[in-house]
Amino acid sequence: MTTILVTGGTGTLGRLVTERLRADGHEVRVLSRHTRPYAVDLREGGPALDTALAGVETVVHCASNPRGGDERAADHLIAAARRAGVGHLLHISIVGVDRVPLGYYESKLAVERRIEESGLGWTVLRATQFHDLVASVLRGLARSPVLPLPAGVPDQPIEVAEVAVRLAELAVAPPAGRVPDMGGPQVRSFESLAHAYLRATGRRRAVVNVPLLGRTYRAFRAGGHLAPEQAVGKGTFEEYLARRPGR
Repeated sequence: MTTILVTGGTGTLGRLVTERLRADGHEVRVLSRHTRPYAVDLREGGPALDTALAGVETVVHCASNPRGGDERAADHLIAAARRAGVGHLLHISIVGVDRVPLGYYESKLAVERRIEESGLGWTVLRATQFHDLVASVLRGLARSPVLPLPAGVPDQPIEVAEVAVRLAELAVAPPAGRVPDMGGPQVRSFESLAHAYLRATGRRRAVVNVPLLGRTYRAFRAGGHLAPEQAVGKGTFEEYLARRPGR
């Protein structure tokens, strides 16, 4: 079986990818900042990264940090993967990184380009936002008696476990370049998602749609982060909310 390294292997997505690959009989190494024996901060690199990659055939790159450092981390990972003779670098990205002028998205696009130009065999999968992220945003907004939303912004959240299954399939296949995007099953208004969240959590909040300014808002409002033609996800936001413990 293949030896696979999963960066960010303790995160929301990486943990599920790791579980799936191990269930299929593959040897999986988990790389994260605090998990031994492969505790590595990709932003710093170093000899421990070379140790983690020794004998690895495929890397699934799930590690990411919205606070910055993804490009530097990718540089370290690519250089070490070259030294180790890794045959396949698989990266998870976000739908809209080439259409939405948001700093984090621009960084993700820069990482994609680094991987494409790395000289390694590569695959890039873009997915829409996970249910977990949408719920986290709404949980934060619902702390106020009034729940403010960006007016007119749609969304297409997807179940993270479905993305993990697709990544596990791609990890054991040959490098495929840019593969079709994965979108959630429904394009919905953010307001409808907010009301679903409030119903599921038993909260009462006034929902207020707030018009915003700027290129990023306009891009989100125009649906730059959506993939309606790739609505391949099955699990809905309501189904996600229904099975969350301690809702």
